[in-house]
Amino acid sequence: MLALAGKTYFNYGGQGPLPEPSLAAITASWRTIQELGPFTSDVWPYIERTTATLRQHLAHWFGVGAHRVAFTENVTSGCVLPLWGLPWRSGDELLLSDCEHPGVVAACRELARREGLTMAVLPVQDLRGATAATDAAVLERLEQALTPRTRLLVLSHLLWNTGQVMPIAATAERLRQHGNKPWLLVDGAQSLGSLPLGETGAANAAATADIYACTGHKWCCGPEGLGAVALSERLLSESQPTLIGWRSLSHEGSASSGFHADARRFEVATSCIPLMAGLTQSLLLLEAEGRAGERLAGIQASSRLLWEGLQAIPGLATLLEVPPPAGLVSFTAEGSPEALVQALGQRGIWLRTLDDPHCLRACTHITTSEAEIDQLLEALTDLR
Repeated sequence: MLALAGKTYFNYGGQGPLPEPSLAAITASWRTIQELGPFTSDVWPYIERTTATLRQHLAHWFGVGAHRVAFTENVTSGCVLPLWGLPWRSGDELLLSDCEHPGVVAACRELARREGLTMAVLPVQDLRGATAATDAAVLERLEQALTPRTRLLVLSHLLWNTGQVMPIAATAERLRQHGNKPWLLVDGAQSLGSLPLGETGAANAAATADIYACTGHKWCCGPEGLGAVALSERLLSESQPTLIGWRSLSHEGSASSGFHADARRFEVATSCIPLMAGLTQSLLLLEAEGRAGERLAGIQASSRLLWEGLQAIPGLATLLEVPPPAGLVSFTAEGSPEALVQALGQRGIWLRTLDDPHCLRACTHITTSEAEIDQLLEALTDLR
């Protein structure tokens, strides 16, 4: 990874570095398209093959059929495009956790304004303990927050600020028992490439959500500008396209064509095919490092090492009371977190600050070494 040369990198939750084989795959794809001719009959089989290969690959990672996967540019568009196509009724209630990303919150706020909806909050940010206790608390609070008007729940799988994992499959089951059967929108920005998603049965978070939106440029270490969303069968039957283009149509050359019956109705128009070749290569590289559960175990070993080391540094406090369930390690610092991040950057160590809660966040991936964790801990000790 060129981006890791001379750096100690802990910002995978913002953007993962692109591996050289993935960069090479992107370049080779550009060249192939140009050699075949960017708009010739010879290039379409290549484009269709590249697109289908990635769609099938992501469907396998999600644990859903390929017809349920749509390509997007990023997580936000994957959340918003199908969300805005749902049949809303004035007075419907949107229930959002207090750990959702500002982009998704802003989209829901504007949707509520236009459609005459109300918004409510599901508190989860204060849940900092063990998995079993967290799961029980989320479901108990959900029970208290649900009303006869609840029509949608927005809940991230891996919370981008505290690093806690939410019980998505159990939450989906509870929503199915509600009279309104509220839709479940899951922001999977931090989970694809980090958590196992494609388990069989009821535990599959991506398969049990109505909208499960992800990006390839974070934990998958793919190129920016490409994401995907897994949509439920129910949503495909109830939601209509919002931002419409030729790729939304079942017959792209006909103005009288209807929309695709599958998730492709939420795709819009021309996409960058070489990015798909790059993301496919990044997924293959991750798979070569072991199964999803094995990769998570490696991520957890590194995050635990960092979490334990932070306990010994005066003036720092981890947000989670237990070792992180994934690779996000958030902690507070006396004084200015921004100044501390800047000082670490001057030493070639890169992490970030968050606003809510106001803290620092370091991310460990399978590429994170014990020596890098030691380097960060030593620098934090020195700077305190």
